[in-house]
Amino acid sequence: MCMLFFIILACMLLGWLIMMTGPLIGGIITFGIVVGCLFRGLFLISEIHKQIVKDERERDLDSDMDERSF
Repeated sequence: MCMLFFIILACMLLGWLIMMTGPLIGGIITFGIVVGCLFRGLFLISEIHKQIVKDERERDLDSDMDERSF
């Protein structure tokens, strides 16, 4: 609960700083934040996809081994 409070406080301060810097600098900072979040999201989706594919391949190999043993 305490961590949530500090995150909200940090976001409020960041928003205030962006508003005070003006449209050019604030726009550049905001663009960097948005693009950074998008790239991080894509990276996490890629990692999740790799893990799912790896698990499916292992499961397929295990089922192939079970079928061959009969």
